[in-house]
Amino acid sequence: MIDADDDNHRAATRSFGSLADTEALFTHSYVCLETATLVQRRMGMTALRALVDDVLPALEIEWVDEALHRSAEAALLAAGRRDVSFVDWTSFELMRRRRVVRALAFDNDFVKQGFELVR
Repeated sequence: MIDADDDNHRAATRSFGSLADTEALFTHSYVCLETATLVQRRMGMTALRALVDDVLPALEIEWVDEALHRSAEAALLAAGRRDVSFVDWTSFELMRRRRVVRALAFDNDFVKQGFELVR
């Protein structure tokens, strides 16, 4: 949503806006860290401030605790796949804990894990 040049910018902005009006949205601290790092490096401090001031406050942020971290770690190692990140495995594990079946995401790894994509 921060990068207007991204191929998924319009879909992300539209989906986020409509979901935020009707549902409680959440993410976890590892997604925040990964996203903030990428935005800062690729787009600069103004974009990072937009993320911090405009996007993150609309989300409930669950802080990854040791149990969630270890669960994601075990799932990643059991899968033995290089192409799915630790952050994504953390998302999968958290979504399963919360019994969430839909994700606002643009990669099919969520579908492969049994989740529905909201686009």
